[in-house]
Amino acid sequence: MSVVGIDLGTLNSVIAVARNRGVDVITNEVSNRATPSLVGFGPKSRYIGEAAKNQEISNLKNTVSSFTRLAGRSINDPDVEIEKDFVSAPLVDVGGQVGAEVTYLGKKEKFTATQIVAMFLTRLKATASAELKLPVADVVLSCPVWYTDAQRRAILDAADIAGLKCLRLINDTTATALGYGITKTDLPGPEEKPRRVVFVDIGHSNYTASVVEFRKGELAVKSTAWDRHFGGRNFDKALVDHFAKEFKEKYKIDIHENAKGKFRVIAGVEKLKKILSANQAAPLNIESVMNDIDVRSMLKREELEELVKPLIERATIPIEQALAEAKLKPEDIDAIEMVGGCTRVPSLKNAIQEFFGKSLSFTLNQDEAVARGCAFSCAILSPVFRVRDFSVHDIVHYPIEFAWEKSDDIPDEDTSLTVFNKGNVMPSTKILTFYRKHAFDLEAKYAKPEMLPGKTNPWIGRFSVKGVKADAKGDFMICKLKARLNVHGILNVESGYYVEETEVEEPIPEPPKEENKDGDAMDVDAKEDKDEKPKTRKVKKQQRKGDLPLSAGTAALDQASKEAATEKESQMIMEDKLVADTETQKNELESFIYELRDKIHGVYAEYANDDEKSRLAAKLETIEDWLYDDGDDATKAQYVSKMEDIRSIAGPIIQRYNDKIEEERQKVLKKQQDAHAAKQAELERKKREAESKKQAEAPPEPKDSEMSDADTLKPDEIEEPSA
Repeated sequence: MSVVGIDLGTLNSVIAVARNRGVDVITNEVSNRATPSLVGFGPKSRYIGEAAKNQEISNLKNTVSSFTRLAGRSINDPDVEIEKDFVSAPLVDVGGQVGAEVTYLGKKEKFTATQIVAMFLTRLKATASAELKLPVADVVLSCPVWYTDAQRRAILDAADIAGLKCLRLINDTTATALGYGITKTDLPGPEEKPRRVVFVDIGHSNYTASVVEFRKGELAVKSTAWDRHFGGRNFDKALVDHFAKEFKEKYKIDIHENAKGKFRVIAGVEKLKKILSANQAAPLNIESVMNDIDVRSMLKREELEELVKPLIERATIPIEQALAEAKLKPEDIDAIEMVGGCTRVPSLKNAIQEFFGKSLSFTLNQDEAVARGCAFSCAILSPVFRVRDFSVHDIVHYPIEFAWEKSDDIPDEDTSLTVFNKGNVMPSTKILTFYRKHAFDLEAKYAKPEMLPGKTNPWIGRFSVKGVKADAKGDFMICKLKARLNVHGILNVESGYYVEETEVEEPIPEPPKEENKDGDAMDVDAKEDKDEKPKTRKVKKQQRKGDLPLSAGTAALDQASKEAATEKESQMIMEDKLVADTETQKNELESFIYELRDKIHGVYAEYANDDEKSRLAAKLETIEDWLYDDGDDATKAQYVSKMEDIRSIAGPIIQRYNDKIEEERQKVLKKQQDAHAAKQAELERKKREAESKKQAEAPPEPKDSEMSDADTLKPDEIEEPSA
């Protein structure tokens, strides 16, 4: 079983996997550790990730980016209006959700942001499977802290469509904190002062600051604040606007009127910004930006800092908010961990460092920390991995309330209740109690809509409770509903049941015996009857009697819509595969033509007669002409057929060549075998000769019945027998 964590970023996404007693980042098909978060649509197939990046400039209107910021939103959301500046494909309404209208397979199609996220996850799933040589099913996905219930449901729906089981949808900074804490062996114990760390994550489009307390084996998020429109792309926009003004004066061109020209400038300033992070000045040279005009310019770091000054002035606001919510001061913080690509900007680092008055820490990989934390989370949740126990306590960021209709039988009943307050630990379960005689509905929504991103609808879901009726005496049924904010940060009413109150007798606990001066318990009533029964009292207790059926309506896709989207995705995967296979077959045919044309006058020349050579040359020329004319857009079957046509002539020639090669190989093999056999025979002969020579040189051994000269007795040594 694979254990995979995915950092779903706005610009790039990273895949990490737990293996080899650690966490590795998986490279994609071109060996990059991050995959561009792009999905493009073409006349034959889709382009996803690296393929979409390669054709982006030539296919701007059909390439969708920033889809993680669009998922779960409506077209009327002000944040979606902001995204139109960064997404080149036209954004439209698709059944109440924001989506993109693109040209796919030669016709106009509309896809929701959820579907586009699913397409991208399908590519990441294939990348991970290819690397691990295992099917990938279980994953942990990251998301921005500020995501609402609807946005979180959209990402989970996308994972389902892509055939992935999301074990946890984890907040970006929580994943980073987990990756930081789980590897630390020097965290304070339960009774000691916790280690307080501020995680500052500034990526391509988001800025998040979290205050996290660490103790041995656990982390607790104390507060989080964010700026949804602060990141690398905002720095790029400031630079693009600066150069647009300069080019208008200097070259009389307006890049804002030309989408491709603007894109080329965005790509150029992105590189320029990175160079200025390490150098004092950098050039900008772009060939044919628009109207065949080349542009040149130069920018100093001081000029860049002046251009982004409004952004730098906002740099510490999220940190101040997070510290205020946690009721802490900068001096209470033990470390400030910086992650995210934008934290490489020197002026941004300086502003944050001055605020804290201490050095910043860069111990985590700025681009991969979130993905690594996701992989650790997946390993913890997976039954096949043994990981050090580490508890993660996240918090609720938007208060949630339930509202219901007032019961006619209870005129003074409240009709709403805030069940999950901001700062509550998550996941969390609450039991709601209602007294009813009939079925009823309740609605969940965010208690403070002004806190939500953009103008998000505060509605979360509607839950209907069935099977409610008065009891035999006409009294209320006591209904209990279990409301749970789960690990994904999603609210559900998981179950409902009803209880009955019954009177039961329970013993009254005896008061503690008084102690005498010596410390021994005194017998208060020496005359107490030892056989007296203990005193009891009657109390009312609730006993569960049965379940109440529930039905729910939420922002999540219904089963039918999800199945339709899954089927559509499977169909598009098959079309992509067919196009890829067709392209492979076409390339093989082209390579085969060039290979034969070269070899027929080379290694194959002596194995073909003149007639075969002329027929093969004519066939190759005919098929090559077809390949670059009508065959440029042929089917896989046509390419296979043309390959067979060539093989019908070239096959016998190639076979003769292969037979000759095999014959020569067998001769060489036999020669080697004969030489080996002769060598073995020679070794055996020499061995026998050596043994014979050794035997000839050895002295003969005496027989048992004979005596040697040394053993012969002299006459005077013979003893006479005694008389």
